[in-house]
Amino acid sequence: MQCERKSLYTSFPPGRVINAGKSQHNEDQACCEVVFVERRPSPRGRPPSREGSEELTGGRRGFYFHYWALFDGHAGSGAAVMASKHLHLHICEQLRDLVDILQDPSPPPLCLPPDAGASPTEPSRVSLAEDNGEVPNDAVPRFHLEKAVSHESLVIGAIENAFKHMDEQIERERTSRRLSGGCCALAAVYLLGKFYVANAGDSRAIIIRNGEIIPMSREFTPETERQRLAVFAFLRPELLGKEFTHLEFPRRVQPKELGRKMLYRDQNMNGWAYKKIEEADLKFPLIYGEGKKARVMATIGVTRGLGDHDLKVFSSNIHIKPFLSCFPEVRVYDLTQYEHCPDDVLVLGTDGLWDVTNDKEVASVVMEVLTSYEPNDPCRYTVVAQELVVRSRGMLKERGWRLANDKLGSSDDISVFVIPLGGPGNYT
Repeated sequence: MQCERKSLYTSFPPGRVINAGKSQHNEDQACCEVVFVERRPSPRGRPPSREGSEELTGGRRGFYFHYWALFDGHAGSGAAVMASKHLHLHICEQLRDLVDILQDPSPPPLCLPPDAGASPTEPSRVSLAEDNGEVPNDAVPRFHLEKAVSHESLVIGAIENAFKHMDEQIERERTSRRLSGGCCALAAVYLLGKFYVANAGDSRAIIIRNGEIIPMSREFTPETERQRLAVFAFLRPELLGKEFTHLEFPRRVQPKELGRKMLYRDQNMNGWAYKKIEEADLKFPLIYGEGKKARVMATIGVTRGLGDHDLKVFSSNIHIKPFLSCFPEVRVYDLTQYEHCPDDVLVLGTDGLWDVTNDKEVASVVMEVLTSYEPNDPCRYTVVAQELVVRSRGMLKERGWRLANDKLGSSDDISVFVIPLGGPGNYT
């Protein structure tokens, strides 16, 4: 992949702690880069970009993007390590076709010309007619309007495809590289004035602007994705083996309850109704447990992420990966629409932070620490990240690791990035 990168670790080291200081093993990984996206060689037929419409660097045309990412590994660190080294390169590769398009204010073309190296083929009557803006006489137009596709949606699609290619690379190389487990992935890409925050898993990102909290992600868990999982299981019942049911009941059904009516819901329902219990309802539910204890097939507590291609239900040959999605949800924040002060930040954190600290508490720590430093002091953001980690870890007391309110501290790996959005010290 032809992508030039510069590490940002010296400016933005993440706050991190290994299992809150309670073990020697760390499955979290972090990455922070500036990546140059070089335009692909123009294929035949594509009009040259307008002079000055993109950055010229050493004779190469393209643009830079800033990138931060956290990878929360599980069942080993292999997938997280590989993703931390390659995901930004996949994003770069997906953006290479878009260099000219993103910097041209006109709507994106529906089709790109064929690759320059492709063998020439005889164009069909239809393609010639389309080039001339004509419709063949014998063709009945099925659609009268074209869908409007924004430049923003092209970047979102590039990031989504990058996650898919990253997951495929992990699958291809998992044996040769001895990659174990999987990982949740949370990435922030700053490109052409906008932040694109992509989340696949249960990590979380928030923006704190003038004291206001703006969620930039949501957690993907068996409970939040119950309906997607149930629909998939309904359509592909063979993936459940003979051990699981896609129907949900308030608790496990007992054999003595056969013939009685119990509350249930299926893949189409948000509410609950009663059904007569049958033999098939005695199977183990696809989603079992509540809250942080909810599991898919009693095995895994996250439903999106990278890796997990070899994950099976304990003591069975049932693969869980078909139910786990590698695609992230991407949310966009336009930095140009607001005036930002030095105290406005984007916070990225793995679930070790959010398990014990809510959005308001994080915002409170951010404001408390930032106001104790001069606005032009660049280390203030690193101190915030470290303080968030330390407070979520807690202090070791007689009754274990405790927070300031005496509740249990986080027992998970904790990794945090705090990224300034404006004012002195801004990475731009």
